[in-house]
Amino acid sequence: MIPVTSFAGKTVAVFGLGGSGLASCHALKAGGAEVIAADDNTENVAKAVQAGFISADLRNVSWANFAALVLAPGVPLTHPVPHWSVLKAREAEVEVIGDIELFCRERRRHAPDAPFVAITGTNGKSTTTALIAHLTKVAGYDTQMGGNIGTAILSLEPPGMGRVHVIEMSSYQIDLTPSLDPSVGILLNVSEDHLDRHGTIEHYAAVKERLVAAVQAGGTSIVGVDDGYCRDIADRLDRAGRNVVRISVRNPLASGIHVEHGTIVRTSGGARSEIATLGGIGSLRGLHNAQNAACAAAAALAMGISLDVLQNGLRSFPGLAHRMEQVGRRGNVLFVNDSKGTNADATAHALSSFADIFWIAGGKPKAGGITSLSGFFPRIRKAYLIGEAAQEFSGTLGTVAHEISQTLDVAVEHAARDAEASGLKDPVVLLSPACASFDQYRNFEIRGTRFRELVQALPGVKPVV
Repeated sequence: MIPVTSFAGKTVAVFGLGGSGLASCHALKAGGAEVIAADDNTENVAKAVQAGFISADLRNVSWANFAALVLAPGVPLTHPVPHWSVLKAREAEVEVIGDIELFCRERRRHAPDAPFVAITGTNGKSTTTALIAHLTKVAGYDTQMGGNIGTAILSLEPPGMGRVHVIEMSSYQIDLTPSLDPSVGILLNVSEDHLDRHGTIEHYAAVKERLVAAVQAGGTSIVGVDDGYCRDIADRLDRAGRNVVRISVRNPLASGIHVEHGTIVRTSGGARSEIATLGGIGSLRGLHNAQNAACAAAAALAMGISLDVLQNGLRSFPGLAHRMEQVGRRGNVLFVNDSKGTNADATAHALSSFADIFWIAGGKPKAGGITSLSGFFPRIRKAYLIGEAAQEFSGTLGTVAHEISQTLDVAVEHAARDAEASGLKDPVVLLSPACASFDQYRNFEIRGTRFRELVQALPGVKPVV
């Protein structure tokens, strides 16, 4: 845990008592603050009280003595309207911040030079965060990974030299971190997302920009420049005199890092050098993962990690569960769990990564269905459709071979049988549903775990090495 000493002797309201909120309560208390815990969810309040915290309805208390409101990132700060607790704080002129802001203040107080890598972007945040954490571990750092990827930042060990914090940040978290100052900041990409919370794509992009614009003096801002918003952001950072490393997987760069034919290449002042190769690394298949790897490589170089360690780290990266996860192989049939593919855009990355696919898709459908995936249909040898979306997807697939399996267990059994009998050199049974899971599973993790269990129960399936 990271004790938050910057509010010692003061009273702090914490609203939103999920994982990060409760961790904030413990960290503030450990640092000497008095905590008033609140939530709209009575069960969360009960957990906080059971943990020993004072609870109050913040609608009916004086805000005069509150030094800050620590807000959980899931609570609306601006759009569609600010949460009532935010309005109360503004009325009382009380600052509204998040748990990562508390971390930044502690780092600045006690270990301002401790390495801090922050990662954001619309897509690829979690894989890039996990990959950088893996690379820094291989390089010998005491690596603390958290933030949006799962572990609340204040539940990690405190900042210190030789210890690196690798932190995934959502736009919600950036919004609540006014003094964000990583030593390495990464912006992967920007595309339309979370407009219900940010109002416009322009405001969403501006929030993302803050992370790379706030890198501390002497640090490095890494920006993927394969979309217009990020290209403009990189140009602005350049004009502001920032140390910017541009990343592309679509075009060669005169200065920066790009990927060509599976090789990560660095260019500067007319010089060109090969940094690492991605060929044969199953956990980093596809153009999207090439971008993740290139950004991670740029971060590793900014931290002084050697090329040998970088290459070894890339090759040993196991990947993330439920994101292009290689769960087993039977003969020449590879089984891949991409349960995180909960919409067509996400599934497009998976379909683009293989040639002969036995595709398990379906669940609770989202707007647009799979019509945007038609360009990948020639790669699909057969589809196995499950859940509420089965009939709709059947209509979209048209003449593409498919069956309505209804349930995941039937789909896995039939896809494994057909892939093995196909005679193809490298058939892949791919779960990438292009749907939410809520019709049959509580979340995509449970769906992916069930797929893994079903595959591993098949006779003759061996782990991928």
